[in-house]
Amino acid sequence: LGLALQATTIKIFSVKQPHMRAFHLMWISFFTSFVSTFAAAPLIAIVRDDISLTKNNLVDAGVAAVTGTIFARVVMGTFCDTFGPRYGHALLMLGTSPAVFCMSLVKGPSGFIAMRCCIGFSLATFVATQYWSSQMFTPKLVGIANATTAGWGNLGGGVTNLVMPFIFNGIYTGSVDKFQAWRLAFFVPGAMHIIVGILVLFFSQDLPAGTYATLRREGKLAKPDGAVMAWGVKNYRMWCLTVAYGFCFGVELTMNNVAAPYFFDHFGLNLRIAGILGSCFGLMNLFARSVGGYISDRVAKPYGMRGRLWVLWIIQTVEGALCVLMGLAHKSLALTIVIMICFSIFVQAAEGASYGVVPFVSKRALGVVSGFVGAGGNAGSSITQTIFFKNGDLETYEAIMYMGVMIMAVTAVTIIPIHFPQWGGMFTKPSMEATEEDYYCSDYTEEEKAEGKHKASLVFAANVKTERGTKAPNAIEMSGQV
Repeated sequence: LGLALQATTIKIFSVKQPHMRAFHLMWISFFTSFVSTFAAAPLIAIVRDDISLTKNNLVDAGVAAVTGTIFARVVMGTFCDTFGPRYGHALLMLGTSPAVFCMSLVKGPSGFIAMRCCIGFSLATFVATQYWSSQMFTPKLVGIANATTAGWGNLGGGVTNLVMPFIFNGIYTGSVDKFQAWRLAFFVPGAMHIIVGILVLFFSQDLPAGTYATLRREGKLAKPDGAVMAWGVKNYRMWCLTVAYGFCFGVELTMNNVAAPYFFDHFGLNLRIAGILGSCFGLMNLFARSVGGYISDRVAKPYGMRGRLWVLWIIQTVEGALCVLMGLAHKSLALTIVIMICFSIFVQAAEGASYGVVPFVSKRALGVVSGFVGAGGNAGSSITQTIFFKNGDLETYEAIMYMGVMIMAVTAVTIIPIHFPQWGGMFTKPSMEATEEDYYCSDYTEEEKAEGKHKASLVFAANVKTERGTKAPNAIEMSGQV
C-alpha cells in the first residue's frame, strides 16, 4: 500500500507530513533510547562507589542493558506489522520512562542491573525506526534512509557519554553531593522519553497514505497477518544477517558500555575527559552509518544485490581488523584514540550496509526480519561482553583484540552464503529463470494468492528489479519487465 506515495528524496531540513516528520521523529525517538540506556556508563565511576558495584556487577549491568531488548525487538517487528510503527515508538518511549526515573532510587547492584535491563527495552525503537523508514521511502533510497535514521539514533550513545558528565557537574554543587547528583541527572533522559513519546503519538502517521487505524477502517489496509512470523523465520537469509549484525551493531553497544571506563581505568583519565573520549565512538554515527547505506545504494546501481553483499563483507571485515589494532595499541593513548575513531566509522558503516540488504529479504515479513536482525545486534553485544569482558583473566585491551578476531570470522561465515535466486550472491550468479515476482510471492500459499493477498508483494517486486544491477547478466530482462 502506498508505494507510489513513498518519498523519492530526503529533505533533511523539512518537517513536513508525512515523510520528513516521520523521519525526524523516528530518529529522535531512537536517539532518546540510546541516551537513557547508556546514561550510566560515563557516570559509572561515581555510581559504583555509591552502590558498591563490583567488576562483575558492571559487566552484568552492561549485558542486562542490551539483553532485555532482544525479546522486545523480535516482538516489535510483529507489533509494527499489526499496529504500526507510530504506536511502537510511543509504547516504548512512554512505557520505559518510569524505569529511567526509578534509576534515581536504586540502592544496590540488583536494583541497578534491573533498571538498566528495563531501560534497555527502549532500544527496540530501532526496529520500529527501520520499519517506518522502509515504508516512507522508495527502495532506491532505502539504504541511505535506513542508515541515516538509525545512525542519528545511535548518535545518542556518543552524546550521552559526552553530556551526562556535564549534567552531573552542573547538579553537583555545595548543596547537592555527588551521590545525589548522578541520581538527579537521570531526570533529563526520563523527561526526554515522555516528550518524544507524546510527539510521536500525536504528530505523525504510520504510512504515506495515513495511520494504520484510519486505513483499516476505510478498508485500504489488510488486517494483521498471523502467518507473517512463520514466513520470516523460514528465510535463512534473515538468520545470516541476524548473526552478522550482532558483530557490527552488537560491537557498538559493547563499546558504548566499555569505552569510557576503559579510558578512565587503563589510561588514568578523569571522568569528564574519559566521557568525552568514549563519546567519540558513538559520535561517528553523525555520518558513518549513512555513508555505509549510501555506498550500498551506489554500488547496487551497477552491481545490484551482489554489490550490496560485497560492500557489507568488506566494511565489516575491515571493522574487525581495526578492532584488533585498537587492542594492540593499548600502550599509546593517542594511537588508541585514532584507531578507535576509524574502528567506529567502519562499525557504523557496516550497520548502514546491513540495512541496505535487510529490506529485500522479505516484503511480507519485513517487520519480522527487521525485528530479528535488530535483536541480533543486542544478542551479539551480550555474547561479546560475557565472553570477553566478564573474564577476569583478560585485560580490557585483550578483550577488544579478541573481539576483533571474532568479528572477522563471523562476518565470513554469515555474509558469503547469502544468495538470492534472482540476483545471486557474492560468489554465485543469479538464475536466469528466477524473477522477483517468484521470490516475493513464494511467501504466500496458493489459497492466499487466490485471495489477492500477494498483490502488495507483486508491486514491491516490480520496484526492486533494479537490484539486478545494470551490469548483471540478466539486466536486459529487467528493462523489458519494468
